[in-house]
Amino acid sequence: MTLASPRLDPEQATQVLAQIDEREVVEFLQSLVRIPSVNPPGDVRDAIARCREPLEAAGFAIEILAEEETKPNLIARLERGSGPVLLWNAHVDVVPTGEESAWTYPPFGAEIHDRRVYGRGAGDDKASVTAQIMAALALARSGVPLRGTLIVNTVADEEIGGGLGSQLVAESDNIRPDFVIVGEQTLNRVCVGEKGGQGVRVTVYGRAAHGALPWEGANAIEGMARVIVALQDELWPELAKRTHPYFHPSSACVSLIEGGVKSNVVPDRCTIHIDRRIVPGEKPAEVVEEIRRVAEQAVTRIPGLRVEVEPAGWGGREATVVAEDSPIVKAMLAANQYLGFDTTLTGFSMATDGRHFAARGYPTIIYGPGDPSLAHKPDEWVGIDEVLDATRAYALAGLAILGGS
Repeated sequence: MTLASPRLDPEQATQVLAQIDEREVVEFLQSLVRIPSVNPPGDVRDAIARCREPLEAAGFAIEILAEEETKPNLIARLERGSGPVLLWNAHVDVVPTGEESAWTYPPFGAEIHDRRVYGRGAGDDKASVTAQIMAALALARSGVPLRGTLIVNTVADEEIGGGLGSQLVAESDNIRPDFVIVGEQTLNRVCVGEKGGQGVRVTVYGRAAHGALPWEGANAIEGMARVIVALQDELWPELAKRTHPYFHPSSACVSLIEGGVKSNVVPDRCTIHIDRRIVPGEKPAEVVEEIRRVAEQAVTRIPGLRVEVEPAGWGGREATVVAEDSPIVKAMLAANQYLGFDTTLTGFSMATDGRHFAARGYPTIIYGPGDPSLAHKPDEWVGIDEVLDATRAYALAGLAILGGS
């Protein structure tokens, strides 16, 4: 929808910020981290129930959208007449803890040390969930006049693709936001989009033989070694040249390899998986083809070998970017500027649920507390001050979009 340039009224901003209580924020975050909403299996019912409680008590209209009982998605609406529809989205499912002996602090203890909350999901993504819910409560409690609708959308299933979470929400005809902010670890910087991606499977086929008679066979693993070196020498340097003002350069890495059947058998097959991340302007189908060209050329002169390259696993998505002059970008920047935070626009390197909303044409940015480099690691943590800062920024961005007299 068309919206005048967002602005912040200092008196209203003060009213809203006065409703944010550090103790309430921290205790809510701790209570969420202590719920082991690990995906898989992805049962988030307890976490969603915890998020529902304060919003329902504050007068938000509650709806639960789910295709599986264990993966409900919360849709909490604060409706204030006609006006823009602003949706805040973040997820409560978390990745497995891995070997718990690698953790200094209990993965679901939510212990506080040096003003950091430790635990699986503390940053990814329960800090953003907390900031959004606490900001929504601040807006509701402030008494500041609002126009339009704020939707707090806390979801399941993000860690395995979002098919039963944000994708389900984004494709619902009952939820049509004008603007979306997806909560992820951005160090409270405004990310105007996210990289795209394409998984690629490369398989070299050879001919099996006895390990004592290697000349009788065609070694697929040795052929794959040539493919990997060719990719490193020829393609990877080219990717590093593909840049964009908001993103790290285009990139790829060999993330999985499998080959051989026995230690004394010449392998007749070897497969690698390539994690290919793409910047705006690149197309998933094109990146598969350029890998195919390099791989085929690498083994073309080796008798008995052939190569197959195909899309694989996750991916097939282009990068997303929202216009700098979009009202949602301006609102988030206005909040950061008001609070004295970084106002340099950037992009997000990892995949987020934002792609599901962007695919439907909803202007979508990414914003939230925490360092993305800490995600999915032992001793994951988020700083209390970061979460409080994000809560304030969300509240002011909401005020900038929905504030009215």
